[in-house]
Amino acid sequence: MSRQPTETDPREMGPKPPFPAQEQQPVGSERKMEPEPDYGELSYHGYGRMKGKVALITGGDSGIGRAVALAFVREGADVLISYLDEHDDAKKTVEVCEKEEGRRCVAVPGDLADPAHCEALVDRCISEFGGLDVLVNNAAYQMTFGSIKEVTAEELEKTYRTNVFAMFHLSKKALEHIPPGGAIINTTSIQAYQPSAPLIPYSTTKGAILTFTKALAEEAIKQGVRVNAVAPGPVWTPLIPYSFPGEHVAEFGGDTPIGRPAQPAELAPAYVFLATPDSSYIIGERIAVTGGKPLP
Repeated sequence: MSRQPTETDPREMGPKPPFPAQEQQPVGSERKMEPEPDYGELSYHGYGRMKGKVALITGGDSGIGRAVALAFVREGADVLISYLDEHDDAKKTVEVCEKEEGRRCVAVPGDLADPAHCEALVDRCISEFGGLDVLVNNAAYQMTFGSIKEVTAEELEKTYRTNVFAMFHLSKKALEHIPPGGAIINTTSIQAYQPSAPLIPYSTTKGAILTFTKALAEEAIKQGVRVNAVAPGPVWTPLIPYSFPGEHVAEFGGDTPIGRPAQPAELAPAYVFLATPDSSYIIGERIAVTGGKPLP
């Protein structure tokens, strides 16, 4: 009697390119993507590993942030998500999260490039839930350029303020409240290791995030807080159709060994792992979720 396979072939667990050529205006919308990303609504099963915890997740309206918010809620946490102005996407995140009995999800709009807003987010989390256990620095901005000559000072500053400076201000404020056993999880990227010239502002911020993670981890563990990062490869999120030309979007992720981009739902378990005691001896590290593209 032959044994029947029990798991789905990972090559077939998400749509493969070619995708319909599509472009959006910054900062993009998940509901307008074709196909719509899978954030785990039908597939992620929680086991109560974050029961009673509170998490703040930036960029939680769509993509990786939405998938992480849903996973955390299904693990028993309450969450506050921040977003810029994608109100429809944020509303959807709140709706799917609050389907979980007894769980709350609060969505707060605003620009993370403003240090005062970063501090206000932490204060809002404390006032809504009475504490903060996990900070996920996930929000990011990227655009492509034909040459470094096209990158204006304003564009460079916007990218760094959103991707790096916000992380600094949020982490600084959050460490006033996160208790021993808590965690900070940053989203870096394969771009920190294999940078693409058209993404030079974004790529360099992701390198900075990796260094920030390692440096902050050494300090934060002195108060019992672990700091780590996740390094995604190509992920099917609104970041893609708003920052790449349509022809690039059509083939997005096809150059990975797995032959497709990740779905946001496939990133969420890495964040859950780093947020829970399952990873208690992992400090200042990164988990690569790259579809087979090797990182040093």
